[in-house]
Amino acid sequence: MISHQETRIVPYSADLMYAVVSDVQKYPDFLPWVVALRVLSRRETGLSAEMAVGYGALREHYTSEVTLDPIGRRIDVVQSRGPFKTLENHWHFMPRLQGCEVDFSILFEFKSRLLHGLAGRTFENAMLQMADAFEARAKKLQEGKSP
Repeated sequence: MISHQETRIVPYSADLMYAVVSDVQKYPDFLPWVVALRVLSRRETGLSAEMAVGYGALREHYTSEVTLDPIGRRIDVVQSRGPFKTLENHWHFMPRLQGCEVDFSILFEFKSRLLHGLAGRTFENAMLQMADAFEARAKKLQEGKSP
């Protein structure tokens, strides 16, 4: 399995960062490899979403169950259908004096050994691009709210 865990201190509020990450319908607007996203159903504690992603020569669709906890500022995502043997990621946003601390972890393994091998080579770069894209989205939204 491939895993990544990262903690970042960002200059945006925990509520704003939670809002950016939990608004999965907007992912195609700012995440470079999200080609399309469709919310399949909503429930009180989250949603089911189908995502089409592409990175380099890889193109895949998968469905995830997203659990949202706005009070605890936590987001948990687990694949329910798709090309992964395992896919889960977890987010936690904690207020700090000058913004918030973002804890993020992801664990995945493709069913296909070929896809898994290809993904492993570009994984670290993709994770950094994703974290940067969420921060850029938060900056854009914060600037839009400023007078």
